[in-house]
Amino acid sequence: MTSTFPDISISTERLVLRPLEEPDIEAFAEMMNDELVTAWTSVPHPYTRADARAWISELAPAERTEGRGIVFAVTEFLTQRLVGIVHLRHTDWRVRSSEIAYVIAPWARGEGYAAEAALATAQWLFHDQKFERLELRTAADNTASQQVAQKIGCISEGVLRGAWIARTRTGNGEWVEVRTDVIVWSLLPEDLAGVTDAGGFTSFSDWD
Repeated sequence: MTSTFPDISISTERLVLRPLEEPDIEAFAEMMNDELVTAWTSVPHPYTRADARAWISELAPAERTEGRGIVFAVTEFLTQRLVGIVHLRHTDWRVRSSEIAYVIAPWARGEGYAAEAALATAQWLFHDQKFERLELRTAADNTASQQVAQKIGCISEGVLRGAWIARTRTGNGEWVEVRTDVIVWSLLPEDLAGVTDAGGFTSFSDWD
């Protein structure tokens, strides 16, 4: 039997992390077309509404049901606006380890939402799911993502040389692929002891 994460939502002081839903398609597509998302991820470009619909209705739910991880929509508690996503992936149930990735919408950056959502996910993963390791990989030049890693207490473990393909714009506006190094970070349960709590978290099972 495949191990799977529960279908839940997680609440923090300012955010609700929940499953993606069909009404998120437009905001999600807009977010995934942002230049920084194109640069640092492997998502299709341009990112269409059809791409968003496939991810929200099929691919993201399959991450959970097939035991590979879980995808959370990150929304503002007060406005219910979609501010980003958090994705647990490459989950190893025997080792109790998973890898975290996140995207924050351009308009919501600078508010500390990535760190708050990532920290709440880590707390839930360690406390509720009894996991023992969380991994994060950042491109060598993606300083914003590295700042989030440091803020939630991650430890830098080393560099994977030439391990990622990023994208950059040329002078004429075209996107080209460039090979880059990757920094590997990890977070263990004991690492959270020194992290300032971003409001704590509450999980609600059987979200619908």
